[in-house]
Amino acid sequence: MSSKPLNVLFLCTHNSARSILAEAVLNHIGGGRFRGFSAGSSPRANQQPHPIGLQTLRNAGISTEGLRSKSWDEFAAPGAPHMDLIITVCDNAAGEVCPFWPGKPATAHWGYADPSAGDGSDAEKAEAFKATLHAIRRRLDLLVNLPADKLQAMALQQTAKELAQA
Repeated sequence: MSSKPLNVLFLCTHNSARSILAEAVLNHIGGGRFRGFSAGSSPRANQQPHPIGLQTLRNAGISTEGLRSKSWDEFAAPGAPHMDLIITVCDNAAGEVCPFWPGKPATAHWGYADPSAGDGSDAEKAEAFKATLHAIRRRLDLLVNLPADKLQAMALQQTAKELAQA
């Protein structure tokens, strides 16, 4: 792998929970070899990252600085960072028609249940966020520890899909 970090974009519908967790975790563990980004297909007006998700990250010692909800259009615009890998983390976003991504990045779907869904108490949602964070972290630990040959453009597509089964 070159000295240029591998850019990974995590997509979800509202960019408030799962994709935010994945962005923060990858930037925490990526060691300069990876840069995480996140976006949503349709973030709501004034959408912010879920406060329980942000607290879950802080409790795990992961920085929340700079995290914000944003549209995936931001990453399809001219001048946006080039993505090497795009991962959908919710089933809704996986089924949507995505923008054209310059450079034909590798893609994969790593589905996770929405920890903010339902009518559970804040304590129950906090546990759901913690479980989701651990599931995302487990898969991202595998990604960042892959040998360089598995991260080359041709192999990355297959590797990312295989990690969905991990």
